[in-house]
Amino acid sequence: MADRLILGLETSCDDTCAAVVTRAGDVRSNVISSQGIHDAYGGVVPEIASRHHLELVNAAVDDALRRAGATLDDIGLVAVTQGPGLVGALLVGVATAKAVAAARGLPLAAVDHLQGHVAANFLRSDPGAGGEAIMEPPFVCLLASGGHTLLARVDDHATFTVLGRTLDDAAGEAFDKGARLLGLPFPGGPALERLARDGDPAAFAFPVARGLAGLDFSFAGVKTALLYRVRELGEARARERAADLAASYQHAIVQALAERCEQALTDSGAGRLAIGGGVAANGPLRERLATLSGVTLGIPPSELCTDNAAMIASAARFADAQAFPDYLSLDAYASGERALA
Repeated sequence: MADRLILGLETSCDDTCAAVVTRAGDVRSNVISSQGIHDAYGGVVPEIASRHHLELVNAAVDDALRRAGATLDDIGLVAVTQGPGLVGALLVGVATAKAVAAARGLPLAAVDHLQGHVAANFLRSDPGAGGEAIMEPPFVCLLASGGHTLLARVDDHATFTVLGRTLDDAAGEAFDKGARLLGLPFPGGPALERLARDGDPAAFAFPVARGLAGLDFSFAGVKTALLYRVRELGEARARERAADLAASYQHAIVQALAERCEQALTDSGAGRLAIGGGVAANGPLRERLATLSGVTLGIPPSELCTDNAAMIASAARFADAQAFPDYLSLDAYASGERALA
């Protein structure tokens, strides 16, 4: 069974994800089914997300197996996100994973979502060609998404230690709320990045929240500063300066993330930095982190930064799996970090 494949499931928010990954860390398939219906509401509606996961999850599993050229007979381990996330959405994935594993008599690995983002760096950079992992421990990792922003020290494949976290809004949440203030569609992060390409990042001065204790982050201040600036300019003038506002706002968030990363690397004496989470797909952030002197930077492909099931399967390679029927009582959890050392 050691050479059989891993089937991963991820349903922590609004993306219904399934993937097939080898024990060596090659991604055979990585299906991400996005629920565009939330765009009309300007954000994810938990009840709608849960209902759509129910409609999509079986098709996502079938698609992942088909793309991998595999069947359930080739699967030796099932992995699923247990939390944190939207508990109703998580329960769909957990129930599906338990059903698949129990029906086949397979072991099941329950994975922490944040550990999954770290483990995206353990996947091979050149799948199928014997390539090396994107990044191997030890390293410092920035996890930045719509629900989480933290810096962690990764000493091994199975755990991480938090060095600093956001005290209020997550970076992705700040991007989304800033985009809404500028009248941009959901999801706001990519829309704001596109608008910012035509703007001047030095046009407006937004706070970077320096002076916080340790390596913690704060993004509530920059969001409030954008709100006040838009009000000061007025509706018509704010529309005219929208690109400059977006570029300056994005610059402040990127600068805050980069400065904390640089401080973490200096404090720890580490020379290796990895990133994960949806915000890690942001182009200016990638460019800024690439300028850090003397630092080896590990950046997964964009599709492995946003929520996906390949990262969950990757984490399962190093997790303790439960045998049938021990996992039948497994439950989801909405908040907390279970992957801490």
